[in-house]
Amino acid sequence: MVDDNKLTVRAVERALDILLCFTDASDLSLTEISGRVGLHKSTVHRLIASLESKGFLVRHAETDKFRLGLRIWELAAGMSQTDDPAVLLLPEMERLRDIVGETVSLYVRDGLERIRIQAVQSNQAIRRVARVGVRLPLYVGASSKILVAFADPETLEELKNSEDWPNGPERERFLEQIREARRLGYATSIEEREEGAAAIAAPIFNRSHKLVAALAVSGPANRLTMEQMKQDAPIIVEAANRMGKMIR
Repeated sequence: MVDDNKLTVRAVERALDILLCFTDASDLSLTEISGRVGLHKSTVHRLIASLESKGFLVRHAETDKFRLGLRIWELAAGMSQTDDPAVLLLPEMERLRDIVGETVSLYVRDGLERIRIQAVQSNQAIRRVARVGVRLPLYVGASSKILVAFADPETLEELKNSEDWPNGPERERFLEQIREARRLGYATSIEEREEGAAAIAAPIFNRSHKLVAALAVSGPANRLTMEQMKQDAPIIVEAANRMGKMIR
């Protein structure tokens, strides 16, 4: 006999999986949601009905597709307090964007991944568009190096023991890049995760000198060259230091 508590937990997990389908899509059909979560349509339909009744999802009458409801935004509004870095640091991020002319992003660590919690897009015609909410691996990219280099020792050990951690020469190269980031106070990457893209990142420490985020500037590799990133590094590090003083 199946434990009722286990069934309840499973239903909650499935409902959350359905909501997470909308992190990279504005509206989805029942068939699309079913395919994404790997569940039968009848099961998904029941879960969607519950989410609709609570206002977390709404159905468009003409297209018969679902989108996030207002209740989601009510929850999100609860995060938009004065101590939320994504809100608090936005003006400074816009200021940095105007100085360096490239896209500016804010990343935080979540387990063995990093999440972009805020982004200010470059105003240039050819630019790197950064989407908020994206999850990326923690072992590649300038921001990853920062979030690992300046994190607690337990984080590094957890990474080393994970299946996603690179092996052989890649491992040694990443470890060397982490040491270099600590020495310089910033990290760079050129076409490490995405072809044609480059990035430079610096740590943001709060007033208690605890790492809270990585501040990154990214753009096309033919414009954001290593020489350009070294030239911009003092500006980005200074901006990160200024932002850190705003966070308790």
